[in-house]
Amino acid sequence: MPDVSVIIPFQTPGDYLRQTLDNLALMRGPDFEVILLPDGEMGDFDARCGDADVVVIATGAVSPAIKRDRGAERARGAYLAFIDDDAYPAPDWLERAIAHFADPDIGAVAGPQVTPPEDGFWQKVSGAIFVSPLNGSAALRYWPGKAGADVDDWPSVNLIVRAEDFRAVGGFDSAYWPGEDTKLCLDLVRRLGRRIRYEPGAVVYHHRRSGFVRHMRQVGNYGLHRGFFAKRYPQTSRRLAYFMPMAFFLFAVFGWFSLFAGSTAAALYALGWTVYAAAILLSTLGVFARLRDARIAVATIPYQVGTHFWYGWRFLKGFLFVKELRSTLGR
Repeated sequence: MPDVSVIIPFQTPGDYLRQTLDNLALMRGPDFEVILLPDGEMGDFDARCGDADVVVIATGAVSPAIKRDRGAERARGAYLAFIDDDAYPAPDWLERAIAHFADPDIGAVAGPQVTPPEDGFWQKVSGAIFVSPLNGSAALRYWPGKAGADVDDWPSVNLIVRAEDFRAVGGFDSAYWPGEDTKLCLDLVRRLGRRIRYEPGAVVYHHRRSGFVRHMRQVGNYGLHRGFFAKRYPQTSRRLAYFMPMAFFLFAVFGWFSLFAGSTAAALYALGWTVYAAAILLSTLGVFARLRDARIAVATIPYQVGTHFWYGWRFLKGFLFVKELRSTLGR
């Protein structure tokens, strides 16, 4: 019996999946099996992963949340390691994570998703947005922190869950995608009273979106779901940091009316833009301090402004105007 079941949902196999399997085969630590969940048959794709058992389950065109649930139903491991097909693990990924389960209070272990060194320039710019100091503690999701910590919300691209706890809460809530991982973590922490431990050394490398439009589409989806979750699941989503881009959006769209409200209001409006410009400068310097690449740091400036504006609007839409938000790839 394997110690860990590595569960990978995807639509069709490709070069990224091959890279994932090749790096899994190099991992140290516990025995594991791999469960692949494509939409359909994989043709002549070589699904081998070293000496690990590989199981392929064609699911049809359903959401990643449903795929992960089906993989968990088939899993034999005591721990379920979720990773995406466009991500690959460091050699000690599972070794670092599984050690925490010696504590019976730990229901899941989470690790950072770092931009791979081989990604292209604009992919690295997209990834650099997420390590910005303006992201606050959320930057730990994309850059290894200095120490471990307890968290209550984590993306499923790098999440290892105790199998019995996963099944006790009914797995992922397949009505949501993205956001199903937020619901799972909420259930683990609030329903079961488990802890989710952040392990900075349990690293996976996650390929980023290439190009401004694809990046905005991704962060827009994040904003829409986070806004809706701030209304539906306030325990972990109604936090000040999540509302800040919405405040910027409202300021950018409506703040100029203050120019007609007298000199004091106009001065405050100008001060607001000055503070924002200073924040962007500090954020850019923070990105440079982490990546040590001036070109990438400077290129993040339009990405930062666009991200704050678009995420803010989508968050506002999800929070105020969306009554129900369900994946079109449901059951």
